[in-house]
Amino acid sequence: MFLSSVVNSGPLPVLERMAAFTEARHRVLLTNVANLDTPGYRPKDVDPDGFGAALSEASGRRGGSSEPLEMAEGKSWRFGPGGSLEVRPREVGPENILFHDGTNSSVERQMSELVKNAMMHQIAVEMLRGRYSGLMTAIRGRVA
Repeated sequence: MFLSSVVNSGPLPVLERMAAFTEARHRVLLTNVANLDTPGYRPKDVDPDGFGAALSEASGRRGGSSEPLEMAEGKSWRFGPGGSLEVRPREVGPENILFHDGTNSSVERQMSELVKNAMMHQIAVEMLRGRYSGLMTAIRGRVA
């Protein structure tokens, strides 16, 4: 009970959800890059803005308590029973005019989204690492 309240309190659940989302989104964006030359392929994405808004709302409702983080379901993602993330990538609207092969995505746009997503993932992971390191220090009962 005590350990559960320590692990489920503060920013840990929020950071874990953010890391899970950015990992799943990274796979979707990499698929887009891999298929840039595939005739007729349309890029897909999951909604990072909608996820951020839902995460912020859930975090605000929860406050700093140790209650479970309950998030509303998005159009392109949801957390299933047990907390596993399920993504349903949706086709992205045209970024520009269609190219001669029927595609409408530019490598620059996809790489830009990939870099932004990687930075968000790195931030979440580093913050998680710091939190877990602090917990491990407290469990060991020694400083440094």
